[in-house]
Amino acid sequence: MTDTVTAVRAAESAGAVTAPVVDVVVPVYNEEHDLGPGVARLREFLDEHFPFSARITIADNASTDNTPLIADHLARELRGVRAVHLDRKGRGRALREVWLASDARVVAYMDVDLSTDLNALLPLVAPLVSGHSEVAIGTRLSAASRVVRGPKREFISRGYNLILRTSLRARFSDAQCGFKAMRTEVARAVLPLVQDGEWFFDTELLVIAERAGLRIHEVPVDWIDDPDSRVDIVDTARKDLLGIWRIGRALATGRLPIDDLRAAVGREPLVDGVPLGMVGQLVRFGIVGVLSTLAYLVLYVLLQAVTGAQAANFLALLVTAVGNTAANRAFTFGVRGGDRAVSHHFQGLLIFGLGLLLTSGSLFALHRWAPGASVRLELLVLVAANLLATLLRFVGLRWVFRDAPAAPSEGSVR
Repeated sequence: MTDTVTAVRAAESAGAVTAPVVDVVVPVYNEEHDLGPGVARLREFLDEHFPFSARITIADNASTDNTPLIADHLARELRGVRAVHLDRKGRGRALREVWLASDARVVAYMDVDLSTDLNALLPLVAPLVSGHSEVAIGTRLSAASRVVRGPKREFISRGYNLILRTSLRARFSDAQCGFKAMRTEVARAVLPLVQDGEWFFDTELLVIAERAGLRIHEVPVDWIDDPDSRVDIVDTARKDLLGIWRIGRALATGRLPIDDLRAAVGREPLVDGVPLGMVGQLVRFGIVGVLSTLAYLVLYVLLQAVTGAQAANFLALLVTAVGNTAANRAFTFGVRGGDRAVSHHFQGLLIFGLGLLLTSGSLFALHRWAPGASVRLELLVLVAANLLATLLRFVGLRWVFRDAPAAPSEGSVR
């Protein structure tokens, strides 16, 4: 590795490279005990084992202890170390400000306690330096990772990422590992869309990057939990859930200009109009269908005694059909924003009419052949009719949304 480091740095000197290839940001808040040893160890590793020129930027975000003094001392004493002081607290806020101002080709960050083994740094940034990927993250949840931490934090981490997968359809594996990097020109395009300035910053950044079709490279890491972590788990979890709700709503309503970002970073779809994969659509359509059917049955049972079977069937089916179309529009077929929403709902109601014809016809036939049929038998007949109506609804909705602008498919996320 030493020969490689020497060769790469000689080439950089010959080319009169002044800005570093990689800017490693260490965000800190009241870290007077860990800052000195952590930065000294990181600088030593970069000098001896890292083949690219690298700068360490200590991003002090409004510390109230001796952290600012120590940061300034390290910047004076160690080559390739600088200190930046911010007057507001927040890891995400510090990263946004330093990354946007950086002159390096790649910006990265890691926690000051160096919980992640530094040997993962080169695999993290190499695909970004080469241009293969735009974003890189360390993951503690890969089968190849080696992680030392308590069962409580393990459960919280896996539970959080499961929530992201189910609610936001995220496909990256570890949102909160403090070990990430981006190509700087991509960071300048993505960061203005990231609102959070605290711990949800990482998640919001990755969700936006993934929806924009950026290639996210994942690196399994060796990671040892810091028992002295000052993170308030309860407060952080609360803010994370609020952040998930906020960004999910922004994606569903089209307030996030994902299409503009895709164009800005050169991640236009390879072929226009390619729909989401059939398997993924079927799975999501099935989830929506199960929830819609349950809602329909509950409404039918509540209304049947008051309005009679046919009226209860009509009202229950109408209410759930509107919700079903809206859910499938956003969740199953990935259509965002208000463009053609009225047209989509109108066509969805036409498909609802077909479902009404099937279910009402089945009820009519049941009451003609078995006038004294129980509510239980009515429900069985309606479930069977709804299964056929659901199949026809899926085919019909695929036709309705065939030309609608969709969210990135599984195959388009790089």
